[in-house]
Amino acid sequence: MLPFPHLSELWSSFFLVVLVAGIALILPTLIDKTNERHRTFLYAVSFFLAVRYAWWRGTETLAPAGWTADMLASWTLYALEMINMCGTLMAFVMMSRFKQRSDEATANLGWWKDAKEPRVAILIATYNEELEVLERTIIGAKSLRHQNKEVLILDDGRREWLREYCAKQGVRYMIRPDNKGSKAGNLNHALARLAEDAEVPDFVAVLDADFVPHRGFISRTLALFHDPDVGLVQTPQHFFNADPIQHNLGLSRSYPDEQRFFFDHVQLSRDGWGIAVCCGTSSVTRWTALQDIGGLPTDSVTEDFMLTLALSDAGWKSVYLSEPLTEGLAPEGLKEYVTQRARWCLGLMQIARSRLGPLSRKTNKLRLRDRISVIDSIFYWMTAFSFRFAVVVFPLLYWYFNIIVVDARLPEVISVFGPYYLWTFMVLNLLSRGVIVPILNDVSQLIGSIPITRAAIVGLFRPHGHPFSVTAKGGDRSKVVIQWRMMAPFAVLLALTVIGLCLGMVFDRFAYNDAGDGKWVVLFWTVYNLVVLCFTVLTCVELPRREVHIADQPERANFVVDGKPRALWISSLTTDTVHLRGEKLKIGQRGLLDIRDVGDVEAYVISETPDGARLQLVLTEEQRENLFLRFYAEDGVAPGVANSQALVLLADIGRRLSLVGQRS
Repeated sequence: MLPFPHLSELWSSFFLVVLVAGIALILPTLIDKTNERHRTFLYAVSFFLAVRYAWWRGTETLAPAGWTADMLASWTLYALEMINMCGTLMAFVMMSRFKQRSDEATANLGWWKDAKEPRVAILIATYNEELEVLERTIIGAKSLRHQNKEVLILDDGRREWLREYCAKQGVRYMIRPDNKGSKAGNLNHALARLAEDAEVPDFVAVLDADFVPHRGFISRTLALFHDPDVGLVQTPQHFFNADPIQHNLGLSRSYPDEQRFFFDHVQLSRDGWGIAVCCGTSSVTRWTALQDIGGLPTDSVTEDFMLTLALSDAGWKSVYLSEPLTEGLAPEGLKEYVTQRARWCLGLMQIARSRLGPLSRKTNKLRLRDRISVIDSIFYWMTAFSFRFAVVVFPLLYWYFNIIVVDARLPEVISVFGPYYLWTFMVLNLLSRGVIVPILNDVSQLIGSIPITRAAIVGLFRPHGHPFSVTAKGGDRSKVVIQWRMMAPFAVLLALTVIGLCLGMVFDRFAYNDAGDGKWVVLFWTVYNLVVLCFTVLTCVELPRREVHIADQPERANFVVDGKPRALWISSLTTDTVHLRGEKLKIGQRGLLDIRDVGDVEAYVISETPDGARLQLVLTEEQRENLFLRFYAEDGVAPGVANSQALVLLADIGRRLSLVGQRS
């Protein structure tokens, strides 16, 4: 008889990991991601495994108490991790619910029936945006299907050319004597002026200067105001360009923008708990609700989030309609990307210290869930980014100073951390369709970790007296730009990690054995950090951009030259050029190109291509506006990538790395 097989401790530790992996294979066939019971079960298991991991970390992996460098480093990292874990556990609870309101919106379209169509004021606040950015927003707002509306341009830059453009477009132009209160102050000034009109609006829509509404934006959002208790409807923000991380890593077609998880999943769960938040642009608010709270709060640079709390404090509900109803311009530069997120962080810290803060029971009547919502956001901004930076730094303490940060045996790491990480990763990707990608998600947090952590600390202890940082939009993006100052700390950490790893592998005096089996943990940890840092440094190399649109699907078009039509393919289309393929054309040839939804456009060949030609478009004013509407205002079209595609993602990463090799 064969002896009973006995596995070693190391191989036995893989049992739970294999079990979780096996369950992951069958769960997609059993789970309905919109069923709250199923979601609660999945996140309850995540919660249990997280608590199990936290207990193990606190009881088995820390350095003994004593005034030693090991204890200081070990307990500091553990404290950061556990504070971050608190935010994670709150997120698990929040994500267990889910609310989709599209059917409700469809059922209540035109709820006013035979009564007068509600009047909507569309407020577009601007400061320094160029005409190229503003014109598509203005044209999109004018072309909304809802008829009873007024478009207002609120110009804190006081530009004469914009006044003239607004007069030409037939929209209302408004300035104020000062810029007090930044964007919130600008909007409040407009509300005060609107209150003086003979007919005040019933609802107020807010659009950022670079956000173009789809034609059904007002119609769909107004449908949810059939409930008289609803004070605000927020819709998701979509972007027609790639954010800096997508673009600089060459992942525009395979990896979703950083905001997709929040707008496509977190907000739906927040709405399930009744704590959906206003995100500024792409929202509609009831006029009487705004009057009830005295306008937008100016206590925070994130006046949108604070507006949600002010409405809740006054008894109004904020709800979320998860439909692509607007699309805008994501920050194109890395500095602007980080500055925007640091401002969001600062704003949350200001809210924490304000009259609507979670601990200010004497100055507000917020529900417990509202307070927890704010605390959850504070935990995220306070801990997620600082912990990500710490994770990169702390392994260096072992390689250079023999400081043991995590004293753990490899079998225990596999059997405790492995199931927790794998199950949570599996659940998030099952319910969010592959939005969370390891390494890339870490890069998005690490890239802004220093300024965001600084903003969190400064904002918490000195919440006021900070200038409003406007996110720059537009400008020349045609050249490679290396953000040396942003890259520097990560390049230094990358160099220290490589040197430390090499010293530990090559020289005996650096090959510390005090960590025992835990050295394998440090080794894996270091190699993972190495990959994250490489991608972070690569992200700091900003690549040139070109105009790309969701409407860039190949389509048939007739190009009439000398009275003879030629059936060709449009392979790419911008606001001034078009690429045709299917037949060779000579430079200088002119004709009329029939473009869907635009009409017959005069065009001439400016360059030959292997499969056709590139043409310059000569658009009339009306054709130019129609082209804007086609690019940005089509209903039901969500630009960008909704979820990651593994094979395409790997191919894009390989292509981006090959470019690095070619340049070197």
